[in-house]
Amino acid sequence: MTTAVSQQFCGHCGGDGNGGAGNGGGDGPTSDAHRSCRQRLAMEPPRFCPQCRRRMKVQVTPLGWTADCSRHGRLAS
Repeated sequence: MTTAVSQQFCGHCGGDGNGGAGNGGGDGPTSDAHRSCRQRLAMEPPRFCPQCRRRMKVQVTPLGWTADCSRHGRLAS
């Protein structure tokens, strides 16, 4: 099951979505501190759950990737 998520945390580094100021914006990381994270996420799968900041189990195959959060389910490419 692929889930549409509102991002509160950075999927690459697990940092706060607002660069450390508050509880996240709901639309994903917006600060300049996460500019390199956004660039990396364009090429590689997320390593942290964007909803709860837990480390996800990631599997990369020639056809794409899946990332499983123990609380929020699966994300897929």
